[in-house]
Amino acid sequence: MMPQIAIICDNTLSSMALRGLLLDMVPGIDVVAYSSVEEFREAECRVAHYFVSAAILFHNIEMFRPVAAKTIVIVEGEASTFVQSGFRTIDATASEQDIVRQILRIHHVGHPGGHQHSGKMVAEGAKAQSLLSARERDVLALLVKGYINKEIASNLNISLPTVIFHRNNIYDKLQTRSIGRLTIYAVLNNIVALSDI
Repeated sequence: MMPQIAIICDNTLSSMALRGLLLDMVPGIDVVAYSSVEEFREAECRVAHYFVSAAILFHNIEMFRPVAAKTIVIVEGEASTFVQSGFRTIDATASEQDIVRQILRIHHVGHPGGHQHSGKMVAEGAKAQSLLSARERDVLALLVKGYINKEIASNLNISLPTVIFHRNNIYDKLQTRSIGRLTIYAVLNNIVALSDI
């Protein structure tokens, strides 16, 4: 049985958004959302990581304390109580790009060498990397660092219409306009270092 990432959260929209981001970040793993601990227990699955809402964790602390190293608490704002208790947190009230940064930092700390990937996944990663031209990779790097079109043009010594052309190509090739998803792609494909975003 393949391990999964379990999202246990009673907010369906938050669960769906987090699931989408995690599927982009960890291809090849099953990401399943559960609306309650009871629903999760019925599934009887092997879990690699838990993403749990603060309220669910609070009411089921004895279940999650033994797996604190594999548990990330979904909080809204301040999280010092959970951090002091040994849990890692992500702030659900942050922007999509900030949430991506938080998850990537947790991933990097927990898996500094990355996950072991199958040959198929390595081949898919190489194929994904070749999707973008060298100039598109340069534009993407600056884009995910927060630069606006005019700043990208100035840094790369190209015209504003050329920047827009490259951005549109990036959006088309990666099939997203989401800065969060573009950030995931850029970090996972070594276009930008996690410390640079």
